[in-house]
Amino acid sequence: MRYQDVFMTDSAWPCSTSGMAATATHFARQVGTAVKEKIGRTKRAQVPWYTSLMAAASRALVERLPLVDLIVEVRDARIPLSSECELLRNNLCSSRQIIALNKADLAGRSGSQAWTDYFRRTNCISCGVDAHNKESTKELLGLIQRQVRELMGTSHANYTATVMLIGIPNVGKSALANSLHQVGRISAAEKGKLRHATVSPEPGETKDIRSFKIGSHPNIFVLDTPSVLSPDVPDVEVLSKLILTGTIGDCLVSRKEIAKYFLAILNSSEQYKKWVKLSSDNTVGIYHGIPTGCLTFSEFEGKKKKQIPTDHTQDDIVCHVRRTLFETVSSFDGNISYEDEMGTLIARQFAALQEAFHVSAECGEDAHVKVAGKLLNLFRTGRLGHYILDHLP
Repeated sequence: MRYQDVFMTDSAWPCSTSGMAATATHFARQVGTAVKEKIGRTKRAQVPWYTSLMAAASRALVERLPLVDLIVEVRDARIPLSSECELLRNNLCSSRQIIALNKADLAGRSGSQAWTDYFRRTNCISCGVDAHNKESTKELLGLIQRQVRELMGTSHANYTATVMLIGIPNVGKSALANSLHQVGRISAAEKGKLRHATVSPEPGETKDIRSFKIGSHPNIFVLDTPSVLSPDVPDVEVLSKLILTGTIGDCLVSRKEIAKYFLAILNSSEQYKKWVKLSSDNTVGIYHGIPTGCLTFSEFEGKKKKQIPTDHTQDDIVCHVRRTLFETVSSFDGNISYEDEMGTLIARQFAALQEAFHVSAECGEDAHVKVAGKLLNLFRTGRLGHYILDHLP
């Protein structure tokens, strides 16, 4: 099966797809290697993410795994293999386990479907889900209810089942628990104030195990659990993917290096071609999804005044960033299958993005660090397209 979500398949491009993939891999290895070297320099080479709290949480989860009726392993749809939970690695997929590929909206529908098809062929029950989409959550809830009924049998009319959400940091377990709780309670016509799990963009926010009701007849409770990562350092490529998607904090390596890795992926992909309509070569631009040709001058200026120039999430700035990335890649006449020429293109992009993000040149060397932070935020929130970083086996 072709891997279209990240790497180009357009034969008209002057360099080979495999060459560009290798170049992106080079930047990935730079990130992973830098982190490994930093960990190696620490006292006893202790991995910074495996805290005493995570170790205790891991032991607690191992003890509870045999006691729950169903396990929902939450993974990041952008890294379906790299986000596998090590605690479940030795457990073969069975009817007691569902793989939920959360953040499917960031991976794209076709890409997520390809991975659910792959897991189905390996006898694993899986589905793509967007924890912030009600209909998507309903589909996962329906799958959970069917599996619970199948496991418990029809002879148990009023049983209670326990479902455990488990996964590595920042895959969206708490957001998914909240969404299942809200959808399940509403569909069961139950009243009362809803409890909510704490949700944060930072990894490791959930500190304890909490229970939320997600269904009646049968009664189903979901356990939101602390995130767990292996105390072992993964290989450099997996490590770089975990850092890029926010599973591991950015403090272990320069954000600029992480952003370079993302730009290498973007430049090697088809994604930027979708932004051709934003090019300054077009006579009609796009503003907030509206062709600027449909706005009078006073309307356009009025909309611009309402924007906050320093807010990089504003629609006009996001469009400017997309246009900048499209123009820098499409106008580059080098061969990006070579690492040094990819590096040249990325350097040009940083310079151009500094203007797009309204980062002052007075910031000096910190300017590119600020650009990198803003760029990574847009990638992680899906504003720069759909990406899947793992290859289908």
